[in-house]
Amino acid sequence: MTRFVHFRFRWPALVFVAASLTAHADEAQSVAREAASAPAAMPLAASAASAVQVSSAGASAVAAAAPAHSPWLLMPQFSSSPKLDTAAGVLAAYVTRLDERSRPSMFGASAKYTTSDSLVAALFAKTSFDEDRQRLNVYSFLGNINNEYENYLGTGEPAETEDRYRGIFGRYLYRVHGDWFLGAQAVYSDYDLSGKTAETNEAMRETGVTGFTSGGLGAVLVHDSRDSEYKPGKGWYLGINNMAYREALGGEQDFDVYRVDFRYFVTHDNGNVFALRQRNQFSHNAPTGALSTIRLRGYTQGEYLAQNMSSIELEERLRINERWTATAFAGIACLYGDGPDGSSRSCSEGDNRFPSGGVGVQYLLKPEAGLVANLEYAVGKDDNSGLYLKMGYAF
Repeated sequence: MTRFVHFRFRWPALVFVAASLTAHADEAQSVAREAASAPAAMPLAASAASAVQVSSAGASAVAAAAPAHSPWLLMPQFSSSPKLDTAAGVLAAYVTRLDERSRPSMFGASAKYTTSDSLVAALFAKTSFDEDRQRLNVYSFLGNINNEYENYLGTGEPAETEDRYRGIFGRYLYRVHGDWFLGAQAVYSDYDLSGKTAETNEAMRETGVTGFTSGGLGAVLVHDSRDSEYKPGKGWYLGINNMAYREALGGEQDFDVYRVDFRYFVTHDNGNVFALRQRNQFSHNAPTGALSTIRLRGYTQGEYLAQNMSSIELEERLRINERWTATAFAGIACLYGDGPDGSSRSCSEGDNRFPSGGVGVQYLLKPEAGLVANLEYAVGKDDNSGLYLKMGYAF
């Protein structure tokens, strides 16, 4: 469990937030839903929308300078806790429609800095064009992150690490029939990891955790019948993709990662929404830094690792009035297959199951776009917890 502020950017699908909290909180936008995941050992990862996570406690303040209906969005960010470091940053973005029938497109940049001398920054473009028959997302990112763990990779020992990464990711989708898309994705990254103490370096050697350079190509199949990308009330989403990392593409090792993500939404009882998400990640010959990790609210990505991960989440979104909703959610994840130490893991063993639950409240900032500000608190086992202020629902 981390002891300082974590900015969670699911690498390389870096998720960003832009908001305008004026008297009527009118302007907001978020970008970059699920694309692909980072090497799991990267603690800076992302969940369905950009969030500042504070383990056990924290706060986040957001404001924006863009006027109502302006395509420009500017958001300073801040988070702090008496027990944790202070973080501040800014995001700037330009939002537009490339044609009347396409989804909004966004182009922007983001940077954040913490008093632990951690820095993360990115450039991104998320586009929909040709009457939403084509979608193209591109992200370029870098980070220098100092992390502190109380139980590093389940060894029971504390650790301090410094992570440095650079990379670029792209995904292209083409609508082939109805709500079905086919496409391709590519990624290149340089990830370096080192311990700050001799004890940490020894633990990293024993568990096989090292930095690496990777380059990969993959295929993507998507079905998306949701009525809204940011505030879905009906429909379903299915994303199936792989990433084949190869030395021939500039990487240091050949390995494969496969992902399946299913989401279902149904509206009932005066506007309440029931949402379900089931997702999986499978790896083959992956280095420790690219193993599957727990991806539930309340947990730090990269702290628990294994060859494969499966999870399910249930969420009830209760409509309070036109602007306000509340959420209650629960889920469980399992790690199975080979662990970082080479041991075999199974979902039948309690140590490999990770429950999560929590509550939240949301405010609808921009009804025509379905954009909400979302404050959530989640708890897991072994004192894992998180407070999140982010744009958009978790999925």
